[in-house]
Amino acid sequence: MSSIKQFQVTFDCAEPERLARFWCEVLGYVVPPPPERFATWDDFKRSQPSEQQDSWFACIDPSGIGPRLFFQRVPEGKAVKNRVHLDVRVGTGLVGEERLAALEAERARLEPLGAVHVQTLYDGHDACIPMLDIEGNEFCID
Repeated sequence: MSSIKQFQVTFDCAEPERLARFWCEVLGYVVPPPPERFATWDDFKRSQPSEQQDSWFACIDPSGIGPRLFFQRVPEGKAVKNRVHLDVRVGTGLVGEERLAALEAERARLEPLGAVHVQTLYDGHDACIPMLDIEGNEFCID
């Protein structure tokens, strides 16, 4: 049996480029270069049939370690809680009040980008902050 070498995480969404750029800011990801033969992504978009323009967008980890994130436009809106979500790990190695402070600082950074704070979970030792991205997808800062 062969092992999986690469994978991507795919988001169904209404506005692929907008959501991709949000996650670039959250994770420090970047927009990859446009396909060969195109100087810019706008050149690539103009080459597509109108129904395919703005139908998808992607972002990548500049270090090459994290998975590619792919965003595809779908006609339906989000209806229920995500069964899979991203955990943004920012407080690793910290415990107690230091961990909570690191998570709260990240929450404060993400809210101006459009993220929505759902609640702060803290038991005196461990902490987690569930949030929503700009299209209502759940994710956690932990």
